[in-house]
Formats: sequence, structure tokens, C-alpha cells
Amino acid sequence: MKTRLLSIDVMRGMTIAFMIIVNTPGSWSYVYPPLLHAKWDGVTPTDLVFPFFIFIMGTSMAFSFAKIDKTNRSLLVNKVLKRTFLIFLVGFLLNWFPFYNEHVSEVRVFGVLQRIALSYGLAGMLIIYARTLKSQIAVVLIGLIGYHILQMYGGDFTLEGSVNRKINDFLLPADNLYGGFGIPFDPEGIVGTISSGMQVIIGYMVGIHLKKLKEIPIKFIKQIIPIGLGLIFLAWLYCHIIPINKPLWTGSYVLNTSGKACLLLALLVYLLDIVKFSKWSFPFQVFGKNALVSYVFSSVVSITLYQILKNENGSAYGYLYSQIYQPAFGAYLGSFLFALSICSFVFCFAYVLFRRKIFIKI
Repeated sequence: MKTRLLSIDVMRGMTIAFMIIVNTPGSWSYVYPPLLHAKWDGVTPTDLVFPFFIFIMGTSMAFSFAKIDKTNRSLLVNKVLKRTFLIFLVGFLLNWFPFYNEHVSEVRVFGVLQRIALSYGLAGMLIIYARTLKSQIAVVLIGLIGYHILQMYGGDFTLEGSVNRKINDFLLPADNLYGGFGIPFDPEGIVGTISSGMQVIIGYMVGIHLKKLKEIPIKFIKQIIPIGLGLIFLAWLYCHIIPINKPLWTGSYVLNTSGKACLLLALLVYLLDIVKFSKWSFPFQVFGKNALVSYVFSSVVSITLYQILKNENGSAYGYLYSQIYQPAFGAYLGSFLFALSICSFVFCFAYVLFRRKIFIKI
């Protein structure tokens, strides 16, 4: 079997495709409930998408780190720091885009790409210095327990009283924080990086196991399914103390979504790498090869549509939905098909890169 497993690319591509769909409805007033985030505590299908990407990023790191001489730590450190900086910078510039309508001092600092960057950076540095499985498990336990203590004694688990909000408010002015919750609160803020970084390491440990068993993937499946179910069970126990909460990225949320990610990865390994049932997965392979670039392009497309013809009556984005999709398909289906159209347009972009064998890693 080739070192590069199709299941990893497809899972990465699936998360990006669904990220695009849930981020670009025709109207936020008409979204099917499974495509909405939980208002605070709890998990919807949409709340699985981002942590699945965080998890599979860790799994991919097990393969990409193996290509670098592990005896030369400076090479790995440079790789991690450069990629962390680049992804964070792209995320910040994306928040600022199209640049002319907002002063840089008012730009939101954090965001999805920034969370990905910082999680990758934190996990990467810890993995470099914690090389054994036992030490990595210890790091995850210390990280999640430490985050638990910080949340328990630094505040509560409400929007207003969480330690996440207190620290972000202390570090940044309100203009630089997300305002979608009604008050300045950033769900991708610096504090939650502690637990999301631990989720990357969980994915990394699963990836190391998959790498070792790549010649006999059925053995990997038999071992990873109980691990996935065990993590879900631990999350159920844990949520009686700390709720499963995405905006706070709580420890119970990490365990719950990591367990489900293990089960999905096991299913994909079976379908794609054992049974070789892969024709259905081609769109996700395309997205998976240029995952972050596809996400960035989708954001640029949607922001551009919001800016075109922007006035008191709306924008090109709203016009397309209200004048074409909604009349033709109804409010909810039209909103969903609009998002699917954006996703299809981004697929065409990613397909051109795929056909030309251009794989951009930011």
C-alpha cells in the first residue's frame, strides 16, 4: 500500500466541502437545523466539521513529519513555525479583505484559519519534544486537565462569565473580537487553542498508529473503533461536569468529536483503502489535495459577492438568493442550493489545480 492513504485526503476534503456549505447559505434566516451550530451547549452535525478538520490535520502530520529527519529538531521547528505564521497571516488578511472598507486596527484578529494555525503550532511544537506515545498521552491529559482547571476556576461556562471571554477581552479591544454572539466574544480566541491543540495531538497519535498498520489496515479498523467508542463514552461521562461546547472548545467536546472522527476515519479506511470503493469520493479527493486554499477561495468568493452592488437594498449575494434561488426552489431549499452552488464553484477552482498537479500547502 502507498504511504499516502486515500482516506486521509478524502476526510480532509469532506470537512472542507461541508465547511463551505455551512458557511455560505443563501440566507441565514432559512437554514436547515442540521446545518446550524448549536446555540451554546451541545453538538449538531455542523459542530463536527471543524474539529474533524483539526483531528485529520493531526493525522496528516504523522505522515508529513515522517518525511523530515527527526534527529534534526531545528528542521521540524522551522517547518512548524513557518506554517503557523503563514496560515495565521492568511486568516488575518481574509478577515481584512477587501481591505479598503476597514482600518487594520479594527480587523478581527482571530478566526477559523487562525485557530487552525495556532492549534497546528502548539501541537507541532509539543510533538517535536514529546516523541513517545506515553509522553504524548501525558501531554494531552495535562493539556485537557489544565484547561479544565482554568475554565472551572477562572470563570464559568456561560457566554458572559467564561474565562475564554475574560482573557480575550483583556488581550484585545472589542473591535478586534467576533461580535456574532451579541457581545464581544471570539469562539476561535487564544484560550481555546489549548484544547484544540490537544485534539491535533490525538489525531497525530491515531495517524502514527495508522502509519504503522498501513499494510494491514483491517487491523487498524479493529483497534480504532473501540478507541472511538471509548472516547465518546468518556465525553458522555465528562459532560456531566463540563458541557460539550464548541465556542469554548471544552474537553468533553474534544473527546466527543475525536471519538466520532475516529469512527469516520475507520469507515473511510474500510471503504477506500480496503474495499477500494472510491468513485464517489472523487470531489472530496480534489478538495482534500488543496484543502485550505479551497476554503480561502470560498471565503473570497462569498465576501466579493457581498461587496458587489452593496447598498441599502442588499448586495449581489442577497440578490442572487432572493431573485433566483428562493423563487425557484423556496426559502430553505433555495438557501441550501445556493450554498451548494458556491461549493461547486470552488470545486471547479480546486479541480483546475488538481488536474495541473498544483498542490498549495499554506
